[in-house]
Amino acid sequence: MSDVRLAIEAEPRTVVGKQVKQLRREGLIPAVIYGTQDPVTIQLENKLLRRVLRRAGTTNLIDISFGGQKRTVLAREIQQHLTRGDLIHVDFQEVDLKVKISAEVELVLVGRSKMMKDSLGSDVLALTSVEIEALPDDLIAEIEVDVSHLTADDPIYVSDLVVPKGVTILTDPETAVARFEYARADTGEEEYEMTADSVEIIEKGKSDEDDD
Repeated sequence: MSDVRLAIEAEPRTVVGKQVKQLRREGLIPAVIYGTQDPVTIQLENKLLRRVLRRAGTTNLIDISFGGQKRTVLAREIQQHLTRGDLIHVDFQEVDLKVKISAEVELVLVGRSKMMKDSLGSDVLALTSVEIEALPDDLIAEIEVDVSHLTADDPIYVSDLVVPKGVTILTDPETAVARFEYARADTGEEEYEMTADSVEIIEKGKSDEDDD
């Protein structure tokens, strides 16, 4: 949840289909706004859009102004080139500030368990994200998972997570979020590889005594 609403200027877009390649060459990124009203196609300046998306992610609200109007949106799908990472297209979802919506938020480990401090193993995040529900202005970008009191016999579950007022976690509360894993002991013994030369053949066909 951000205290300051991010804002960006856009332009209505009439170019569609394969012609949008020319837009990108001119430093403009095609986008669409859908949601509470009819879909609208827009174009935004590449560098400015990157800067806003870097701060907003998919959980912070953005005010997009274009053609004398303003839409409050969330970035829902950000398409990038597989190898270069260039922006290709962005889908924005317009939101109603009075209606709750769902979103996927990242889980972040904070602190260290006593066992990890004693070098007995590692604190492991078993789940990377959870689904939440909240009013658009109450959405959060991440949830901290405090593992300072984690023990080997007592994992942290979704039901243990602490979220701000107005946020509800939709993920199954009995799902494990974090656990402690002991380090594997190094015995120093080499694995014995079974080969044809190291195996004694006990029986192979009939013995001479069994011949008629």
